[in-house]
Parts: sequence; structure tokens; C-alpha cells
Amino acid sequence: MAIPRTRPSAYPAILSYGFRPFFLLGSLQAATVMLLWLPLYYGRLETFSTFLPVDWHIHELLFGYLPAVVTGFLLTAIPNWTGRLPVQDFRLLALVLLWVAGRAAVFLSAETGWLLSAAIDCSFLLAVVAAAATEIIAGRNWRNLKVLLPVATLFAANVMFHIEAHYQGISEMSRRLGLGSVVVLIMIVGGRIVPSFTRNWLVRENPGRIPASFGKFDIGTIALSAVGLAAWTFFPASLATGALLIAGAVFNSVRLARWAGDRTLGDPLVLILHIAFVFVPLGLLLAGLTVLAPGAVPAAAGIHAFAVGAVACMTLAVMTRASLGHTGRELAAGAGTRMIFVAIVIATILRVAAAMAPGAPVLLHVSAALWVTAFVGYAFLFGGMLTRPRRQARNNAE
Repeated sequence: MAIPRTRPSAYPAILSYGFRPFFLLGSLQAATVMLLWLPLYYGRLETFSTFLPVDWHIHELLFGYLPAVVTGFLLTAIPNWTGRLPVQDFRLLALVLLWVAGRAAVFLSAETGWLLSAAIDCSFLLAVVAAAATEIIAGRNWRNLKVLLPVATLFAANVMFHIEAHYQGISEMSRRLGLGSVVVLIMIVGGRIVPSFTRNWLVRENPGRIPASFGKFDIGTIALSAVGLAAWTFFPASLATGALLIAGAVFNSVRLARWAGDRTLGDPLVLILHIAFVFVPLGLLLAGLTVLAPGAVPAAAGIHAFAVGAVACMTLAVMTRASLGHTGRELAAGAGTRMIFVAIVIATILRVAAAMAPGAPVLLHVSAALWVTAFVGYAFLFGGMLTRPRRQARNNAE
């Protein structure tokens, strides 16, 4: 008899697996934050937050949307790593409510006070790290504990963000620390799933050259890039930082070229993973050039290559694939899914272009509209799947 993937439960299907509530809420959060951002940017709207509008915008994407998606991914991947049943039902509901409380606390921090807001908001990532570590250790899956290091760093960056914004009036170092930790996480996890999914598809559909296996070159590239991003966090104006970032860009470009992405044009679900990873070396390159050629490349260009490109494109790619696979659907990108992929990639290109040409606000506006289109599109296309039982054997466990 097959072992059920979840426990029998009286809770609704959306609480049967971590990806369900967190992918749906995360996509709605990403769209909402961007819809509010331009009115905030132009001073036509105000929050009840102690954060400046730009800090609220950055925080709610970097420490609101992103932790939701990371949590959904971890709580879905860990059972595959450990063979244990997933975190579900009441434990999952508690995490969801804690995340929602964090969003409310940050938005209303002018009323609640910055310290209480920070405590509520930061407790979510701390709880996620504790829950994930508990499951990994219980399953004796020691090698995957390293995945929690960037997540723990993201927690530390969130704590620093609240402190920095309160005492200095605006965040600086904590932004870079949070974004850098996420880029490292993409290099680690993306470096596993991109070649793996590519290899599986090529072996089945397009035999021939396959991706190189994960090895010492990958480890060295991640280590070099992590050092460069750490230097970017703490010494953003150092010439050595610029050199490290550009070296990381070169090695990550070679790494990506070894994954045979040029052979995946026939499957948008695989191709988008490669396109998303392109923005890792591009972000490193732009950030490095900002240091080495002051004035030629604005800092916002590299930051948005990371945030909109590497982060948003990769998370949408993972969310769509996991949503299809774990709800019993065929792993195939329909017209709607292809549309949200195109929207987020063009949004990235335009946002980087807007940073390079600040005198053309239309680029910013169109980029924001495409971002909203991508995330609302995801919620519309996949919301029903996430809230209903798995298509295959709906009366059985997932």
C-alpha cells in the first residue's frame, strides 16, 4: 500500500501542504504591494507604517512576499528530502497566521510602535527556520541543513532592517544583506533544481547533451559569489567588492552555460528556470560595475536585476511548477502560464532600463503593470488548484 503524502484531516485542502497557502498569499501580497507602490512613490497615498514609503515597499517584497514563497518551497521540499509527512493543518495554519500578523504589524507600526511591530514580523522567519530545522534533523537529512543558512541570514537582515530604519531613518545595509542572502539561496537551490529538471526533460524529450552535474566548480562559484555579496553588503564602495562581484558574474555565467538551457526551448516550464538564473550573473555584473564605474551604472540597476529578475522570475517559475505537480496536473505550461512568464521577464527588463534611464517614468509604470499582471495572473490561474484537493483521487491523502 502506498504511503499517504499527508495525514487524513478535517482541515481544508489549502492547509494540507505548505505551498498551497503561502504561494497563493505570496502572489496576492506581491501584486498588492506593487499596486500601492506608485501612489506611495508619488505621495498620493500614505501607510500607517513607521517606515518611509520606499522602505515599506522594499520590506514587504523582501521580507513579506519572499519569505512566504521560501516557506512554501521549504515545507514542500523537506518531506521529499526526509521521507517525513509535511507540516500541515494546525501547525501550518499557525505559520500562516503569523505571516499575516507580520504584514498587518508592519503596515500599522505607527499605531502599534516599531518594537512590537518588529517582534511580530521577525518571529515568522524565526518560526520557519525552527520548523524546517526540526523536520530536517528528525529525518536525519543533515546535508540539507545548509539551505537554512541563507534563510537564517534573511531573518537577521529583517531584524537589522527594523533597527536600521528606526534609528537611522532609512534602511541601507540590511537591504543588501537580505537581497544578497536570497541570491545565495537561489544559487544553491537553483543550482540543484535547474539542471535536475533540465536533465529529466532532455532525457525524455530531447536526448543529447545534458547539464553538467553539481560539483566542485559549483561549490567554488557559490562560495566566491557569497563572499562578493557579503562584501557588497558591508563594503559597497570598495574596489575589491566590485572585482569580486564581476568575478562571480563570470563564473555564474559559465555555470549557467553548463546546464544546456539552449536545448530547452520546447518546454517553457524548464526554459523559464534558465532565464530566471540569467539575472543572477547580470545582477552581479551590474552591481560590480556600479562600484568600479561610479556614475555609469546606477545602484538600482543591479538591485532590480536581482529583485525583479532573479527573485521574482525564479519564484514564479518554481511556484507554477510546484503548483502543477503537487496538485496532480500535467507539467505543461498553458497559454496563461506562458503569459505570466513573459510578463515578469519583460517587467524585469523594463525595470532595469528604468533604473538606467530615470528620466523615462513610463518604463517604471509599464514594468509595475506587468509585475501586477504576472502575480494576479498566477493567483487567477492557480488559486483554484491551491484551494481544492489534489486532482488525482481527491478523496485520498495528497
